[in-house]
Amino acid sequence: MEHGEYTVGWICALPTELAAAVAMLDERHNPLPQDSHDHNNYTLGRIGVHNVAIACLPSGVTGTTSAAIVASHIRSTFPSIRFGLMVGVGGGAPSAKNDIRLGDVVISKPDGTSGGVIQYDFGKTVQEGRFVRTGSLNRPPTVLLSAVNTLQARHRMDEPELTKYLADMTLKYPKMQEDGTYPGPQHDQLFEAQYNHQEDDDTCASCDRVHMVSRSIRSDGDSAVHYGLIASGNQVMRDGVTRDRLRRELDVLCFEMEAAGLMDDFPCLVIRGICDYADTHKNKRWQPYAAAVAAAYAKELLCVIPANQVVRTRAIGETNAQACE
Repeated sequence: MEHGEYTVGWICALPTELAAAVAMLDERHNPLPQDSHDHNNYTLGRIGVHNVAIACLPSGVTGTTSAAIVASHIRSTFPSIRFGLMVGVGGGAPSAKNDIRLGDVVISKPDGTSGGVIQYDFGKTVQEGRFVRTGSLNRPPTVLLSAVNTLQARHRMDEPELTKYLADMTLKYPKMQEDGTYPGPQHDQLFEAQYNHQEDDDTCASCDRVHMVSRSIRSDGDSAVHYGLIASGNQVMRDGVTRDRLRRELDVLCFEMEAAGLMDDFPCLVIRGICDYADTHKNKRWQPYAAAVAAAYAKELLCVIPANQVVRTRAIGETNAQACE
């Protein structure tokens, strides 16, 4: 394989997300040489008919700027990349309208004037201390949005392939058995927004169940897929009241920390497995499963995109150069 044969750039931020991404490959390829200025560590392989270059953010370094740097290196090392996928975990913003549960998947999708991702912490403070968000981010490429519509339609008729891909992952990598196993509704606890976590540990054993939000148990236990706006910023969202306020103001489904650094210079779709509710009760119990189910959706998406559609899509470098003319 050569650099020019890779057309998909897959970015993740955490080791658990990287492991899930690599586990979804149908075939792994040998490493290729890269420029000394490119500090990314790539895993190369194939999913379906597409050759994929996977890169992870540096250990302990998150946020929009770090994601933008990783994306710029992918573009320079693999000049034929047509589009990107930002795949990993995120904090859900459930509501009466959107019954988001832990282990669900949220996909960025344009709505109105937004391209699918809103940088909620970018703007200016005006009179009376009001914060006004400025600017907008680009939407994902048409080839990805078409594939999203195809999957939405398919999932109305048939079950998603997520469970199958997770089973394949655990069969191929037995050590990932726990990552691919749904933790169970007993560990999915949503508390009232204003009720804070009671102890400095990783469980909610000391939290008062009186303040839990009552929700019906899903009969099938499968992960649901939600499509809509994703909020992106440089700080971890860990407050239920702020989460709900921004959910109402921006009509977002989840919160994450990297996508806003990518959308304008690295056209991509954002895929987030929900691992917490972006409040003080967040912990890492659901991270491996949420990362795996997000990666499984990314694989299902790539498998519905024909190779000729990708070939007809301009490489990211060509698109950016044309925009600057």
